[in-house]
Amino acid sequence: MHAAFKDYLTQKALVKDKYIPFYLKWVSDCCAFLNAVDSAIINSDQTNKFLKYLAKTHEDWQVRQAGNALRLYSYYLSSLEKKASIKSAESENEWNLLETQTREALRLRHRSYSTEKTYIAWLRSFRGYVYDIKPSQLTSGNIQDFLSYLAVERKVSASTQNQALNALIFVYRHVLEKELGEKELNAVRAIYKRRLPVVLTLKEVHAIFDHLSGVQRIMAMLTYGCGLRLQECLSLRIKDIDLEQSIVMVRSGKGDKDRRTILPESLKDDLIAHISEVRGLYDQDREKGIHGVYLPGALEKKYPNAGKEWAWFWLFPSQSLSVDPRTHTVRRHHMHPASLQKAFKSAVTKSGITKQASVHTLRHSFATHLLESGYDIRTIQELLGHTNLQTTMIYTHVAAKNVLGVRSPLDK
Repeated sequence: MHAAFKDYLTQKALVKDKYIPFYLKWVSDCCAFLNAVDSAIINSDQTNKFLKYLAKTHEDWQVRQAGNALRLYSYYLSSLEKKASIKSAESENEWNLLETQTREALRLRHRSYSTEKTYIAWLRSFRGYVYDIKPSQLTSGNIQDFLSYLAVERKVSASTQNQALNALIFVYRHVLEKELGEKELNAVRAIYKRRLPVVLTLKEVHAIFDHLSGVQRIMAMLTYGCGLRLQECLSLRIKDIDLEQSIVMVRSGKGDKDRRTILPESLKDDLIAHISEVRGLYDQDREKGIHGVYLPGALEKKYPNAGKEWAWFWLFPSQSLSVDPRTHTVRRHHMHPASLQKAFKSAVTKSGITKQASVHTLRHSFATHLLESGYDIRTIQELLGHTNLQTTMIYTHVAAKNVLGVRSPLDK
């Protein structure tokens, strides 16, 4: 058994050769401690019992290494037990019902459509993994194995693994009505790697703007000038732009939070001209009797005609009508993200910039340039809408100006 597990560690888990003997030793020691055969799956309680015993005589890093070895071993054995089987019609019906109930639970809690698509995608992936297990038979151990599979087999990032965990916790808690404890957290976790954001210089930002035109140019300038996320920019309504007070209201941003940010003075003339053009499209929709725009939450039921009001119309409406995927209503939605993403990528290439820049890079550049200009980190945090200051602090690592005022000894 250990020979096969050794091959698994090398080929699938990609454990370095110098650590493999230690991984095998921890598994053998645990089996001896539990008086168990080496082919028996070691559950979470047994693992914790052994690790507590180990902690009395070993250093912390050894205990962590042993814990990781046992989690890999448990996942390895459980994967061997999976056997191909034909799904019954009853199992298929249960999974289809679970997917429908998950959609209903998400909409009941007013989760965004993008969240709904992501959660359903993870539920389907989880369904494919457990295969022959019915939803009524699912346990927290199935999540533990699935998360380990994502880390070991699919080599996903830590953020992707956490996204999958959040999706499945929602299904277990709100649909299956099962509470999850610490067991699923004992899965093999993907290694978190901190990446510094890509930041453009002021010269590079304006070079990109020079290769953009029309609506895409206004959207890019607004994204940079206000520090917006792409979806926040696309979701802006006419009422969210306050030209007089130079304020942009961001409604239902990340985490379903509202915030205020600054409106660049240099963009006002372009926005006034753009809003005038959008008004023509709005009047055209009203003349043709087209349904009003999508309204968040229960506003559409509370105020049936609000979607037809000018204030609620999109700042960046699509030129074509589309079908609402939830209500199947034909209406005008905002522009598709790809419209700006493609134009931005082309502008970056034409500018001769070699950085891996995307539309979101404009938001990173906004924060970094404010920091370099001497603005308070708390102010930048509020403008970006970050809950945790540590998230904003990452820009101190990419600011061109040394905010700590440290001078290299080489410069003396």
